[in-house]
Amino acid sequence: MVTPADALRRLVEVLDRLTIPHMIGGSVASSIHGMARPTMDVDLVAALQPSQVDRFAAELRSDFYADPEMIRAALERGRPFNLIHYASTFKFDIFPVLPDAYHLTQFARRVMAEATQFGDVAIRCAVATAEDTILAKLEWYRAGGETSERQWNDLRGILRVRGPALDLEYLRRWAPELGVTDLLERLLAE
Repeated sequence: MVTPADALRRLVEVLDRLTIPHMIGGSVASSIHGMARPTMDVDLVAALQPSQVDRFAAELRSDFYADPEMIRAALERGRPFNLIHYASTFKFDIFPVLPDAYHLTQFARRVMAEATQFGDVAIRCAVATAEDTILAKLEWYRAGGETSERQWNDLRGILRVRGPALDLEYLRRWAPELGVTDLLERLLAE
């Protein structure tokens, strides 16, 4: 039986073979750094260039729905695109690396980690740091009207597991630029 782990492994293999820098974020990253929880998709940031789109889509075509025209259009607009793994129906949301100072810094700070959410075999992959996962989750929490208990619990989980090791100076450096200083301080006060 084909699993989401097989889908993630295949996608990472293609990104690595094509030397497309990437990192996992979202709930998979928060599960790696905090408390694990199930997810129906994987958020991934990739430095995919327009000149790489055709080869990227061709490499994935046998296993994924990967429309090169949709991918190219999304990249031109600086927007995410989706890949769907045929056998598992698992979805990947691929975000471009945004060209602002924070997102370039976030991407440069990615670390290698073991993703174990998808089964017994760990998948070694690049992932957003705990601090950058917190900042991204705070942005999503704010954008969602500050009502998602799931997002807030992900944040609590990272704080619970990584708390003393977190770089608070880094968090406080970028929180104002992202408009989440109040949420960060609320989280840290819990």
